[in-house]
Amino acid sequence: MEDVKGEPRLLLPALKPFYERAIPLSWLVVRVAVGWNLLVHAWNKINLGPAKMAPAFTSMGFEPGALYYWLSFLIEGLGGLGILLGLFTRFFAAAVAIEMFVIFCLYWHTGFSWLARGYEYVLLWGLVAFAIALRGGGPYSLDRKLGVQL
Repeated sequence: MEDVKGEPRLLLPALKPFYERAIPLSWLVVRVAVGWNLLVHAWNKINLGPAKMAPAFTSMGFEPGALYYWLSFLIEGLGGLGILLGLFTRFFAAAVAIEMFVIFCLYWHTGFSWLARGYEYVLLWGLVAFAIALRGGGPYSLDRKLGVQL
């Protein structure tokens, strides 16, 4: 049962001081996980380079492949950094959610399991990015520090 402020009751009330310190950090943990994951993907794209990656985009039907390579790199690189730092969080998270939705649609026919190259992974990350886009950077973000609500 929820209390009057809309917060769920504490699972272990004796740990209230811990909850009071940890709960504000929970959104930071989510943002760091998403941002870091995106940065790793951007880094992999840079390591492989456009010469190897552009043909892969072309083979999936994204013409011209080089354009989609750079777009995905920018979304994942700048988006990952923005989400990680909590800077222009909603904008970058929305861009990531859209990218994940496009990939979700691309892999829909393969089924759910990521092990079978399905859409499981991008569905999860897309929904988390969408949640971040709705909520923003949270209390420990540069958006909050700078007073930005983009």
